[in-house]
Amino acid sequence: MEINHYEFEYGKYGETNGVAINLRGFDILLFNNICKGTAFTLEDRRKLKLFGYLPPRVKTLEEQVKSSLKIVENKETDIEKYIYIRSLFDRNVVLAHAVIASDVTRFLPIIYTPTVGFACQRYSAMFRRANGIHFCPRNIDDAEFILAHYTDKDIRVAVVTDNQGILGIGDQGAGGIPICLGKLMLYTQGAGIAPWHCLPISLDLGTDNQELLDDPNYLGWRERRLTGGDYDRFVEKFVTAFKKVFPHALCQWEDFSKQNAFSVRDKYINQVISFNDDIQGTGSITLAGILAAMKVKNEKMSDQVYLVNGAGAGGVGIAEQIRTELMAQGMDESSATARIFTMDSKGVVTGDRDLEPYKKAFAKDRSALPWIKSKGDNTLLNVIKHEKITVLIGTSGQNGCFTQQVVNAVGQNTLRPVVLPLSNPTSNSEARPDDIYAWTEGRALVATGSPFDDVVHNGKSYRIGQMNNAFVFPGVGLGIVASGASEVLPEFFSAAAHAVAEFVSEADIQDGILCPPLDQLAEVSLEVAKRVGAEAIKAGVARNDCAFSEFKHQGDEARLFELIENMRWQPVYL
Repeated sequence: MEINHYEFEYGKYGETNGVAINLRGFDILLFNNICKGTAFTLEDRRKLKLFGYLPPRVKTLEEQVKSSLKIVENKETDIEKYIYIRSLFDRNVVLAHAVIASDVTRFLPIIYTPTVGFACQRYSAMFRRANGIHFCPRNIDDAEFILAHYTDKDIRVAVVTDNQGILGIGDQGAGGIPICLGKLMLYTQGAGIAPWHCLPISLDLGTDNQELLDDPNYLGWRERRLTGGDYDRFVEKFVTAFKKVFPHALCQWEDFSKQNAFSVRDKYINQVISFNDDIQGTGSITLAGILAAMKVKNEKMSDQVYLVNGAGAGGVGIAEQIRTELMAQGMDESSATARIFTMDSKGVVTGDRDLEPYKKAFAKDRSALPWIKSKGDNTLLNVIKHEKITVLIGTSGQNGCFTQQVVNAVGQNTLRPVVLPLSNPTSNSEARPDDIYAWTEGRALVATGSPFDDVVHNGKSYRIGQMNNAFVFPGVGLGIVASGASEVLPEFFSAAAHAVAEFVSEADIQDGILCPPLDQLAEVSLEVAKRVGAEAIKAGVARNDCAFSEFKHQGDEARLFELIENMRWQPVYL
């Protein structure tokens, strides 16, 4: 076997059984996927010619984790903790993931939202080591060559951003790649997809962020963003190259601007195995919370009227997923759509306006809203009152827009109002959970997009469920990879939503908590993967022409589930 530096060896189910290397001496310590640091045994050091390059003491992985946790404790801010975890990952992948796995609930807000937003804003100043691939107008014509010569060959999941719609903070130029790095760490933590099967990719098409253009330290393509045909041709070149080099890999589109998010997703949905997490993942986790809320309310989704305040990629994705579920429960498309209202900065989205294409599906007939007599009538409060909204969802990024008056108006329409302030980061949340509890005397069913502390109401502490996409996309990805799904179907995200909702315990349902705790991320991801893989078999899109797939009919589910169980990587040294 010809080995280029190092090559992982896989078992029957695609699990990592070993690694073959042609490196010796200090060079081994430079590759984070294989480096054990002080945990290299004396036998390792003899065989690999490492004597003299490491101090004499041999540590176990458990001892290394304890030492690393002490270092984290001494870091004063979350961004310092983020920098340490990322630097640890750059040196020793297994140790970094073992540290995170020691307390996922604690580390998830550090490696991902909200801390990763600060990392994006400070990317150029914080740059330490290259991670992933950066495409820009200077090198996009060489995309196939660059992808083909990437260090890790067996790529199964890529997270790709054009850096324009980052986490409520907008255009970050080249700075969006920490989002991809964070998402892929969650693919590993949740689904067990090994880090060397993950590829972060930045499509740097320039930036319209003047602060970045004026920053002499900025590392990205220092030009205004490509738009129109130039943008389309750039993305087309990338997709063509990606499909050729990694034909069976999943491509997750991440943090594109509103219109590009939908246009790119829809254009390439049948060309590459792909989905947009901001649209479909957000829709799925929100549906999961609503399904849990229906258990609390003992009502049907068809009994509710929905308002999504913020008609961007996430908001419209939520509306799509709610409509899909209503139709699955027996409603026709027209009736389902009629129960879903969307709002943007101009009020309820209506068809008489000049609308972006992605907003049109849920636009209302202006004549069917007689309560809008003038422009000033089209407000959040009025639509709640007049359309009898019972489920209020926030994706606007407008901090505090769910006021006491707004929340109480929803409470006038139902005994248990569902109020979901989902905007990230925490500073953009539409309302604080403790306020919502206080305003509604504890009647509201609340979940958030960002992490919040527990709320104490009437002497009892309530965990605030976080509608984190991490409960959805890792399992969806694993289900797709394991089944060899040739395309990503809407049914995958419905299956994921039901799986997540079923993980909300009966005790939590009794307390009105709508999401499982983050420490169940791995267990939830496993169940999501199984449901998604089963849907792929059922729909006939599971391939039999790739390394891990021989599934053609429903009877193959048992083998698929065994495959999924066995191929999940754990952060332990080989």
